Parts: sequence; C-alpha cells; structure tokens
Amino acid sequence: MKNEAAFHFHSTIYPLIIPHLLGSAFNIFLLRQFFKGVPDTYIEAAKLEGANHFQIFFKIALPMVKPALFTVAIFSFNGVWNDFLGPLLYLNDESLYTLQLGLQVSHEQSTTQWNYLMVGSLLILAPVIILFFFFQKYFIQGSNILGDREEK
Repeated sequence: MKNEAAFHFHSTIYPLIIPHLLGSAFNIFLLRQFFKGVPDTYIEAAKLEGANHFQIFFKIALPMVKPALFTVAIFSFNGVWNDFLGPLLYLNDESLYTLQLGLQVSHEQSTTQWNYLMVGSLLILAPVIILFFFFQKYFIQGSNILGDREEK
C-alpha cells in the first residue's frame, strides 16, 4: 500500500492514461508486420545516398506505414474511449467519471429517463463514428496486415 500512495494515483486520471502510453500487444504486432513489409531495396538505396538511420526511419519507413499508424490510433482511441472497467476500478470521485460511467450512474437512479439515456448514448458514440469517417481510407488499408504487398 505504501508504493501505491507514493505515485498519488488514487482518485486521479493518471491510471487511465499511463498504461495506454505503453501500447498493447496487438498494436505492437501490427506495426511490426508493417515495418517488416518495407522493402529492403528502399533502405539500401537510402544508405547508399548517405541517409542515417533517423532519416531512413522518418523519410522512408514511416510514410510507408502510415495506414498502420492510423489503424493503431483508431483502435487505441476506441479502446480508451469505451473503457468501462478501468475507470470503474480507479476512480472514486464522481466528478472524474468518464462519460460511460456517468451514463451508467444516471441509469442506476431510481427513475430512469430513457430519452436522456438514449441521447447520452448517441453523444458518446458520435466521436467514434466521426473519427472512423475521417480516417476510413487509412483504416481499411491498415486492416489488411500485408496490404498490397502480397499482390505485387
């Protein structure tokens, strides 16, 4: 218990943010597969031109895996946005509740006003739908782990 108090995580939003900064196994695997798909000829050509490792990474490899980066961003946002159990475990103060917890608390009241509950559900779903529509092209490209590389 002493170490837990040293971080001052109790009833704060930090335990909701910090674990997601480290990434998930699926996201790491997806990015690894896309980086393995970068042709070695591009990397060798950049080395012959005198590019260092950072230039190769930022100017060649990273633009080629842009669909995977957007896919990971969409999956991460969706996972964090829809997380119910994490905030339920870590947050005790109702002023820090996420929208999902607030919706559940309003549902548990003695009289549930279903019209407000449905409007709240729609408003909670709206950012996910908007994010998907903006990045739909990249999401579809990134969902296919091998992309167009297998067809060529």
